[in-house]
Amino acid sequence: MTMMRTFAANFSLHTVRFRWLFFYTAIVAAWAALFAMQSSVELPEGAELLGLAYWASLCRVEAAGSSFFAVLGMWGLMSTAMMAPTAVPTFRTYDDLTNTDAADGLSFAALIAGYLTAWLGFSIIGAGLQVFLSDAGALDPNGRSVWVWLNAGLLAVAGLYQFSSLKDACLDKCRMPLMFFMNSWRAGRFGAAQMGLRLGVICIGCCWALMLLAFVGGVMSLAWMGVAMVLMGLEKMPALGRHLTRPVFTASEGHRHGCALSSLGTYCRQSCGVEPAVVYSAHRRYFSRAHRNCL
Repeated sequence: MTMMRTFAANFSLHTVRFRWLFFYTAIVAAWAALFAMQSSVELPEGAELLGLAYWASLCRVEAAGSSFFAVLGMWGLMSTAMMAPTAVPTFRTYDDLTNTDAADGLSFAALIAGYLTAWLGFSIIGAGLQVFLSDAGALDPNGRSVWVWLNAGLLAVAGLYQFSSLKDACLDKCRMPLMFFMNSWRAGRFGAAQMGLRLGVICIGCCWALMLLAFVGGVMSLAWMGVAMVLMGLEKMPALGRHLTRPVFTASEGHRHGCALSSLGTYCRQSCGVEPAVVYSAHRRYFSRAHRNCL
């Protein structure tokens, strides 16, 4: 009897380690696939002899001009690579709550599957928006918007959403996963999938505006993906996340004003033949005079 208990305990421990190993391997594989999709990746010498050039051509996705399904695959991988790591504390809490359940491995997988299903729905929207902007000629080869006012609008929405009550409500649930499970617990694998789906919707409520900034930073930019992943992960930490709201808002608004000034400068040079500094100086003198007349 003692040997059976020891074997069961060791088997349970190895099962826990295996599923976390599989989880992190899937994340690394998603990042590797995103890297392979980069058009700027150079293959080593002799790649043609091994047939790697052919497989690389199948993997590559252009930010502009690719089919909807190719773009959807890229957005799905991006959501997995970026958002699964930000939910690790929540997944860990669920794992701790179910470590005595005989079917906890499959329930754990169902929870993550439900979570990623919600993000797949968001990926459909993101892919559709990317294809629309691409057809309109609004994206450069890296997936950055060339429409300055679109960039300013996305930055304004992301900055203002930082102070919304909806984001606060979603972040509270992300920062306190134990309370989320206590209030929303569903038993079994199907129940785990339901909780994962709900968790994914809540996570989208936290992060949708920051994810749409991909069109500002570049949907094909691994650097932007990494920075955004770290930022969204830090936001979900109870002790640190509350102190990030105002800096993120300030950075978004600063970048937005920079986009607006850049657009003004381009308009002044192309349409009026006037340097933007001259327009700004005249604008400042006019309002200073109007202010003095009102006193």
